[in-house]
Amino acid sequence: MDSYLIQVNGHGDHAPMLDVHLKTNGNSMSLGKVKGRKPRWAVRASEMSKKTFNPVRAIVDSMKVEPNPKKAMISLSLGDPTVFGNLPTNDEVTQAVKEVLDSGRYNGYAPSVGYQSCREAVAAYYNCPEAPLEAQDVILTSGCSQAIELALAVLANPGQNILVPRPGFSLYKTLALSMGIEVKLYNLLPEKAWEIDLKHLESLVDEKTACLIVNNPSNPCGSVFSKSHLQKILAVASRQCVPILADEIYGDMVFADCKYEPIATLSTSVPILSCGGLAKRWLVPGWRMGWILIHDRRDIFGNEIRDGLLRLSQRILGPCTIVQGALERILHRTPPEFYHNTLSILKSNADLCYAALSAIPGLQPVRPAGAMYLMVEIEMEHFPEFENDVEFTERLISEQSVFCLPATCFEYPNFFRVVITVPEEMILEACSRIQEFCEMHYQGAEGAQDLECDK
Repeated sequence: MDSYLIQVNGHGDHAPMLDVHLKTNGNSMSLGKVKGRKPRWAVRASEMSKKTFNPVRAIVDSMKVEPNPKKAMISLSLGDPTVFGNLPTNDEVTQAVKEVLDSGRYNGYAPSVGYQSCREAVAAYYNCPEAPLEAQDVILTSGCSQAIELALAVLANPGQNILVPRPGFSLYKTLALSMGIEVKLYNLLPEKAWEIDLKHLESLVDEKTACLIVNNPSNPCGSVFSKSHLQKILAVASRQCVPILADEIYGDMVFADCKYEPIATLSTSVPILSCGGLAKRWLVPGWRMGWILIHDRRDIFGNEIRDGLLRLSQRILGPCTIVQGALERILHRTPPEFYHNTLSILKSNADLCYAALSAIPGLQPVRPAGAMYLMVEIEMEHFPEFENDVEFTERLISEQSVFCLPATCFEYPNFFRVVITVPEEMILEACSRIQEFCEMHYQGAEGAQDLECDK
C-alpha cells in the first residue's frame, strides 16, 4: 500500500509550509514544499441576493408607525382577496382539489412544464380563432409571479433593459434588478384613465431593449385598456421589433361597462408571452398556479425561446401537482355566476369608494374599470405639513388606523392605492376616516401661504 508523509514546518511570523513526501512501491520521492492555507470562515451573501430589492417591502418596513389604539385597524393595502373572508372561491373549485387529493394520482413529480393533460386544459380554455393555442404553447408555473420571472429570464440578458409601466407592479423591478437587467419606466397618464404615454414609451427603446411589459388590467391602477389603445401599443412594439411580456393575471376581471381584450388576439406579428394564473379570478392566490401562454404565429421566438423556457422551468420542477390535477375541472366547470358575483362586489365597492373619496377636498381618485384597486391623487399643496405620500399615509395610520399603500411603492409619488376587496362596511368606514383625516389637515391656498411664511 502506498504511504504519504505530510510534515508541517514553520515558526514565528512565517507562514507554515507543507513538506510532502510520497512513498510508493518502496521508493520515496519528495513533492517539495508548498505554502499552506489556514482555513477560515468567509461566507458572504451572493451578488444576486444583494441586487434583489422589493420597493414595497423597503417602504412599508421603514414606516415606523403605530395605529391609533382607539380605532380598529383597516388595511386597504394587501392585494389578497382572501384576507377578510368575504370573497371565498367557488365550491366547484375546492371540490375539484379535494377529489384530486383523494384520488392519490397526483402525489409524484410532474414534468417541469406541467402535465400534458393540464396544459391541454389551459390551452383549450384560452384558445380562440384570433389567438390559437395548443398544449405545446403552455408552460405551467408556480403562480403568475414565477411566470413573469421565467418570461423575463428567457427574454433578457444582464446589461439589457426592459420597459416597465409607471405606476406599475413592483415585482417587475425586483426581478429585473436581481438578474442584472436595467429597468426603464414608461409613463401612464391618470388624466386619460391610465393609458400609456405612447410617445414616451417609444422614446425609451434602444438596441438593448429586450421586451415591453404590458399589465392589463392594471395593478395598481385598476385601469383597463381599450381595443384601440392596445392596437397602438402593438404598433409601437411592431415598429421597434420588441416582444411583449403581457401580465394578464387580472384578465376578464373587468366591470360590466368595459370589455377585456387579451392583447394576443389583436396581433399576428408581435410575439407575446402572456402570463396569468388562478390567483385573482378564482380567488386562490396561495395555491400558486400560473402559466405562460406563448403566442408566436410568425415563428419569431422559434424553438430557441420555447427550449429556453423548458430549461428554466427545470430549476424548480414545476408547480403543485394537486392543483394541476384539478385544473381542467376548475377552468371548465366553475359556474359563470361565480365570476359575475365577484365582479359585482368589486364594482359596488369601487363605486362607493370613488364617490366617497371624490367628495373629499384635496383628493382626486381615478375611477377604476377592473382588477381590485383604485388610485387616489393627493393634492400635496393642500397638505403642506406632509413632505410626500409616504408621510401622508403614515399619519393616516397613526391617527385613523387606515393603511393604504403610498404610490411611491409603484414609482409614482403623491398618490396612494386603495384595495377594494374588503367588505362594504369596512370600505365605508375607511372612507369616513380618510375624510376626517383630510378635513383635519387640509389647507386652502391662503392657509398654505400662511404656513410657508411661518417657516
